Parts: sequence; C-alpha cells; structure tokens
Amino acid sequence: MFANFLYFIVALLLYSTCQFPGAGESLPDHAVLLFFLFFLVFVFVCRTAFHRLEKQISGTNPSTLEHRLDKTILRLSLFALFLFAVDLYFLRLKLLFSDFIVFRLFPTFEALLFLGIFIVYLAMVWNFAWKVQKRVFFGVPSKKSFVVSNISFSLPALLPWFFLSMTADIIQLLPLPRLKAFLATPGGEVCFVLLFLFAVAVFGPVLVQKLWGCTSLDRGDTRDHIEALCRRAGVGYADIVKWELFGGTMITAGVMGLVARFRYILVTPALLRLLTREEIDAVIAHELGHVQKKHMFFYLFFFAGYIAAVYALFDPLVLVVFYSKTLFDLFSFFSLSPDIAQTIVFSLVLILLFVVYFRYVFGFFMRNCERQADIHVFTLMGTASSLISTFNKIAGFGRHSRDKPSWHHFSISQRIDFLGRCEQDPSLIHRHNKKIRKMIGGYLVVILVICFTGYSINFGPAQKQFNAFMAEKILQRQLQVEPENSELYTMVGDYYYDADEFEKAIKAYENVLRIDSENVQALNNLAWLFATCSQKSLQDHKKALALARRAVGISRSPHVLDTYAEACFLNNLTGDAVEAAREALSRAGDRREYYQKQLNRFLQS
Repeated sequence: MFANFLYFIVALLLYSTCQFPGAGESLPDHAVLLFFLFFLVFVFVCRTAFHRLEKQISGTNPSTLEHRLDKTILRLSLFALFLFAVDLYFLRLKLLFSDFIVFRLFPTFEALLFLGIFIVYLAMVWNFAWKVQKRVFFGVPSKKSFVVSNISFSLPALLPWFFLSMTADIIQLLPLPRLKAFLATPGGEVCFVLLFLFAVAVFGPVLVQKLWGCTSLDRGDTRDHIEALCRRAGVGYADIVKWELFGGTMITAGVMGLVARFRYILVTPALLRLLTREEIDAVIAHELGHVQKKHMFFYLFFFAGYIAAVYALFDPLVLVVFYSKTLFDLFSFFSLSPDIAQTIVFSLVLILLFVVYFRYVFGFFMRNCERQADIHVFTLMGTASSLISTFNKIAGFGRHSRDKPSWHHFSISQRIDFLGRCEQDPSLIHRHNKKIRKMIGGYLVVILVICFTGYSINFGPAQKQFNAFMAEKILQRQLQVEPENSELYTMVGDYYYDADEFEKAIKAYENVLRIDSENVQALNNLAWLFATCSQKSLQDHKKALALARRAVGISRSPHVLDTYAEACFLNNLTGDAVEAAREALSRAGDRREYYQKQLNRFLQS
C-alpha cells in the first residue's frame, strides 16, 4: 500500500518538472489520438497480465502467488508512470490547456487534472488486480471499494503539495509585492515550504481521517479498554476512530498526529473482530510506541532533511549528470535540443533523489523505528506474546508471506524472531533503542555535511573550483557537438590559461588558428602566453612576436598593442615597443595606470 505513496509523488514530480522553454507551442501531430491509443494498450496489457496470473492460482503456493501478484502490480504501476511521462514529455498534453484562463491563474487545478490521468492509469491496474487479489487474500471488499480504497489511501501523500501550491497561487494573485519578493529568494522558498510542511503535519490528520471515511469508535468495552491503555501510557489524542480501509477487512491499526489535540488512533473493524483484548492491547501499545518514541517528529524532520539536501545539492548534481559523457552522447544521438535534454535530466535527478532517499534511506529508518515500536510492548505490557500471536493471525488470515519484508517493515518472521529474542534477552531492547539514537545522530551529521557541502559549492569556498570544473566539462562536451567552432576553442584556451594548464591552452589556441587564422583573441592570447608564461620552458619570444604582429595587423586595440609591445621588448626591439606602448596608452579608456607603467618600463630600459 505504501508504495502507492511513492507512485503518486513521483507522478507529481514528473508533472512539476515538465517544462519546455523554446521547444515549440503546438502539440505533436495526433497527440490526443496517440494518448488514447497508448491508454488502450495499457488497459490491454493490464487485463492480459492479471488474466495470465489468474490461471496460475490453482496449485500454486499462496506465498509464491502473492509474490507474483505484487510483482505484477509493481511492473504495471511503473508502466503507468512511464506512460504518464510520455503523455507529458513527448505528447506534451499540457499544451492542450495552455489557453485556459483558470489554469493560468491557478496552476494547481491543471496539476490536479493531470494527476487525475495518472490515477486513472493506476485504477486500471487495481481494477484488473481485484479478481486475483480476491482469490489470494481473505476478506477482499468489492471491486469498487478496493479501487476507491487504494485511491483514498494514497491521496494524503499529495496533501502537503496541494495546500502549498494553492497558497502560492493565491499569493501570486494578491497585491503583496514584498511577500512575493521574499518568497522568490532561496531563503523565502525554504521557509515557505518548511512552514507548510509543519502546518500540514500538525493539522493534516483532521482532514486525512475524514478523507479515509473514519468514524468515531462506538462507546463500549473495547473503546474503554483502549482509552485506559492510552491513559496508562500518558498519550493524549483527539479521538479513536474506525478505519474502514479496504472495507474494514485489513487487520491493522495506526496513529497520526504530532500533537494530542489533532492526534487520531485508528483501528480497523477486522482488527476489533478477530483479535483478543490482549492482542488489541499489544497492537495499540505498538502504535503508542510511535508516539512516545517521537517517531512522527523524526519523520517530519526527515522530510525537512530531504528538502535541505535537495536544495543544497540539486543544481550541482543536475549539471554533473547533464554533462556526463554517457548522457551527453545519448542526447546527441537522439538529436534532443538542450532545453528538452535539460528538462529530462532535471526530472530524472529529482525522481532519483526522491526514490533513493525515501525508498532506501527512509525505508531503513522506518523498519528500525517499527521494530522499536514493536518492542515498546514490553514497556506497557511486560511481554510480547500477544503481539506475536497477532502477527501469526495476520499471516494466516491474509495469506501474507511470513518471510517477505517490505520497504518499510521487516518480515513477519523477522519481527516475531526479534520479539522472541527480546523475551529471552531483555538487553536487546536497550541495545536497539541505543541503536536508534545513534542512527538519528548519524543522520544529523550526514545532513549537516550535505548542507555544508552544498553551501560551499553554491556560495562558499568550493564555488570557484566547482564552477571551473563544470566550465571545462561544458566546453569539452560542446566541442564534441561543434568541433569546428573556433569561439569554443578560444573559451577552452582561456579556461586552461586561467587554470595554469598552459600546454592545454596552447593546443586550444592553435586549434582556433587552424579553423580561423585571423582570430585576434587567439593570436593575442597565444602571443602573450609565449612571451610571459610562468613556465619558462614554454616561453618562445620569436613565436610571440610573430603572433603579436599578425594580431596587431588586424586590430589596434590597447590590449593587442600591449602584447605586441611586450613581444618587441623581449626581442630587443625597444623602439618598436615604446611606439606601440604609447599608442596603447593613447587608445586606452581604462587601465591607463597599467599602460603608463608599461611605457615607463620600456623607456627606462
């Protein structure tokens, strides 16, 4: 289920980064027709894949079949993301609505429209998966309830973006120039995002539980018992609600909310129906463990860390990836314009950062936090026997594989095994809690290092070195595309000259003169290099004079005359040096002090 969160957010990233400046203002030929054709192909692929899987149900091990089902849903969901990217980047369907005044005033509405297209793709996956799901798992609701539950469960992943985006749209329409100017700055953007992230984390649960159709749990023994456990743990809450997830057929519970006034404890009807009182207590103890161990605060901080890391390293990373040899050659092979290529790289880097950060880094922390919540049952109940029996019921009731972990949970077998080992050796509880503290401390150090590195590259002492590195990469790649561009070779020569890589600079300037023998800048710079190079072995005063004569024959600019004067002086042509220096001084609009100093030096020799 939680994988759907990732799909929705990746789809949002694909939409948000789909910009094509200068790529044209019209749709490709037959774009709408191709969109419907691709959609029909997708429907056919989904139907075929699940029909084939349905034929394998008889005689197949339930855990194996579950694995195949999950794998099929994963592949088709990724296929849906691919087709959504095709709709945006190659069919450019956003251009269909470019003239709609409502979408220009409120871009969020257009984004919702396109996210709706992606939801339809996923709905097709869930629609055809339902029949197989129903035969693999017990208690699967109706097809409509199954599809709607998948959608409603995933939508809260978009809530922070929705409120953030709508607020930004409204601000742009208001006469608030100072606020707009502040929000346009990097610091303003970060403050705006972090403020909304915190606000949604605090107040969002109120809306989410409504979106999920939760209702207050009826008064009775069960509610009284849960309330008593919460009082014993010292955990406040706004309400205990029934969570009708997938028709209420799943054995699960949850807790959401940073502060007690907006915190909700969620329990599904299946959990209340199938578990004993002690088992319900164990499940609630697990959820209260998340609250008492401050996991939700850490998760919020983890989101803030992602924003900080992306802000710090995104631009440098995009540049490095864009000008990597493999991608650059690929874009050249397909003759993609720089604008389109840059947009694609921008999207890929952003999605890659998101997937790696949340799927793997955040997933690692979540698994260990879930384990910490598991062992919290020892604090409230003294034993894990009821939680272990609950896991066994979950595995048996839903035919879930006992040995298959998810990206955010250890497998049922691993969880039961660890709880059993904690029963035998309670010191494991303390060691795991200590491990979590070390992990969080290590995470803080890494985030600080990333932010410091990003600041150094973007604004600090490393900026010059990085810019020089990227300048070299950019020039090298452009020369692959335009090998006969003399101006590019001139820029390369200037770059290597400034970097004191004189042999490479000489080669670059010679390439300029091979293409354009009258390029004044290359003639002048190469002459100056041969005349004054700090690496004595590369000095060649005769070559310097010959090149300077050619340059001054084309241009009588002060800096060209100065180079010629220097070359004459080094070749003992003092009279010519003085004459050229005087002309350079007479033509100079600025740097007159330098040219006067040069003239005095020649006169005093």
